[in-house]
Amino acid sequence: MEGMTRGELAKKTGLSMATIRYYEESGILPAPRRSQGGYRLYSDDYLVKIKFIKDTKSLGYSLKEIQEVLNLLGRDMDAETLKEYVRGKIVEIDEKVESLRSIQTMLATLLETPQADIHSYLDSFREK
Repeated sequence: MEGMTRGELAKKTGLSMATIRYYEESGILPAPRRSQGGYRLYSDDYLVKIKFIKDTKSLGYSLKEIQEVLNLLGRDMDAETLKEYVRGKIVEIDEKVESLRSIQTMLATLLETPQADIHSYLDSFREK
């Protein structure tokens, strides 16, 4: 039998068999070929694809975005298109950082609120 079973692939990648199944069912990973006995057989290409999925997830890409990139990579994506995806992710991260800084500023401002105002605010939630 040439290729890995789902269990072997799971051990080599650190993913659960259920996660691999989910990736297949959702189209993120292509369906593997099957043995004559009906077992799924995964080539070494799946190791590369799963590493890509794990790496891009750690960079903040959603599974939908990862699937789109994998689809493009499967169609001979050029370097400039890949760079454009990365640029878009950088813009998205910059926007999130800006939003988090705004929230941080609001929370810091709340810490400056006078104690009496905080007690008054808290009292408005208590049953009387």
